[in-house]
Amino acid sequence: MPIQLNPRLLSWAPDLEDSARDQAVNTSKLPFLAGHVALMPDAHWGMGATVGSVIPTEGAIVPAAVGVDIGCGMIAARTDLTSHDLPDDLDRLHAMIGEGIPHGAGQQHDDGRSIPPTNGASVALTHRLFDKAQHQMGTLGGGNHFVEVCLDELDRVWIVLHSGSRGVGKELAEVHIDKAKGLMKSYFIDLPDPDLAYLAEGTPEFADYIGDMLWAQRYAMRNREQMLMAAHEAFDDFLGRGVVIEDVINCHHNFTEREHHRGRNVWLTRKGAIRARTGDRGVIPGSMGAASYIVSGLGNPASYDSCSHGAGRRMSRAKAFATFTADSLIEAMAGKAWNGAGEAADLVDEHPGSYKDIDEVMANQADLVTVEHTLHQILNLKGKDDRNRRRRKGRR
Repeated sequence: MPIQLNPRLLSWAPDLEDSARDQAVNTSKLPFLAGHVALMPDAHWGMGATVGSVIPTEGAIVPAAVGVDIGCGMIAARTDLTSHDLPDDLDRLHAMIGEGIPHGAGQQHDDGRSIPPTNGASVALTHRLFDKAQHQMGTLGGGNHFVEVCLDELDRVWIVLHSGSRGVGKELAEVHIDKAKGLMKSYFIDLPDPDLAYLAEGTPEFADYIGDMLWAQRYAMRNREQMLMAAHEAFDDFLGRGVVIEDVINCHHNFTEREHHRGRNVWLTRKGAIRARTGDRGVIPGSMGAASYIVSGLGNPASYDSCSHGAGRRMSRAKAFATFTADSLIEAMAGKAWNGAGEAADLVDEHPGSYKDIDEVMANQADLVTVEHTLHQILNLKGKDDRNRRRRKGRR
């Protein structure tokens, strides 16, 4: 059950760290807040606003609260396969998926891809960014983005994928975040946190942001669809036969939409949260090596029809590098096809121990979702982040 932290802040996270609590309290003080801020059970400190926060606003939007990976989310597909259709060794399948889906920071396809029409997008979507968007369509990125192959409780094979709007979404977000901060300075508006800089509805800056944000959300959804197709083709080639996709769920967890809640039309920002209206289906992943969940929403009005987006970090990436080792990650991933020992040192920040326990997160949101399927990984593909290599070199 949620905890009332103040009259405008409701939390499903029992283990909220002080920095995240302070950040969420600042958000709850926004004058254009249309209700309370709802913190999901995976909530933790984030850039701009607390990851795992649901923020209803009237008359303004905080671009940094949406985040820099606009439209980031999950796609999951159930196939007609069971574990008996797969060999014990999936290393070749891992390599084939990696060949079909460029992964890692800055990775691109050689050929330009079809992307959503740019109707409504602002001049911030330059020719350079448009070209970047075409070449990054169908690519994974780095950080916590991944492709997994999982088995459910009935031994059925699922493809699960996490990614967003790639470099173009990040650059568009940064343009508008900087613009909002500049406006605050020009209007002499003091905020408890500069990252809470906002754009007022009815202004050209607001309209430009909405156009670019909605475009980036469409781009992110199509990006996941393209990668699912590539993973599907890898399965076909690996098994030498056509694999049937029987069910697909594609959902954002970094986005804003116009929604009606508690008798008001609001802009509802979900940063690290999934929409979970009654019957809405979502994908909630754990950390590397942990379980993931296919869920159905319960439509809880107190959470604005929302639920968690994953396990949520329990420590920063820098602290994870200082706490865990490549050897401990290798041990945690034993028995799974994954990037392997050769890349373990660059993936230590994704160590399962750096995330909250996904089973505890799920227990803390029993009033937000019901579990349809529990998925266990047998293959995990992650994109390396070059920043990790620089971090490790800096400590030598």
